[in-house]
Amino acid sequence: MAKQLNWHLVENELHQNGVTVFSPQDLQHLCGASEIALRFLLTRAVKRGDALKFRRGLYGLTAHTPAELEIANLLYRPSYISFTFALSYYHIIPETVYPVTSATTRTTATFTVLEKQFVYRRIKRAAFTGYTAERVNNRTVWIAEPEKALVDTLYFVALKKQGLPERIDIARLSKQKMRAFANLFDHPDLEKTLEKLL
Repeated sequence: MAKQLNWHLVENELHQNGVTVFSPQDLQHLCGASEIALRFLLTRAVKRGDALKFRRGLYGLTAHTPAELEIANLLYRPSYISFTFALSYYHIIPETVYPVTSATTRTTATFTVLEKQFVYRRIKRAAFTGYTAERVNNRTVWIAEPEKALVDTLYFVALKKQGLPERIDIARLSKQKMRAFANLFDHPDLEKTLEKLL
């Protein structure tokens, strides 16, 4: 069965369906081939450089490498881009942030994909909200609203797990939204940290 699978046909099918990041299960659904045949196909494609292995069970097309923000959303789910990366994206802080930082309800984790670091920080389920869909490179990515990105960051500042960015421009942000997002964490030190900033 493995010999009947042609990587270039599979790659074409994925590309035509707009799929740039996929799992073996996605390929099984697309091709109807056995798990063993697909594992063999993927191993060969990765060795040849036709496919990229992001982590166990998650691959991408070398010819159509997905954008880093799309990778961030798909690498570890559920998650949305937040913290200092989102603050930089919205120009709330002037610095360029190199690791792509995301919020998740799962265990904190770090991955390195295509020489880029993706950091996932665990927040409580009740606070896992306040994100929106943004179009980036013709793809939809989930990213924190500006106010939520700041509150997510301040939560870890309040926990003393990171420092406060030096220059923060909150002029365009809604104080009401920031306070509402901070209440979701139910953490007095976060509320104090936010009030000092306001």
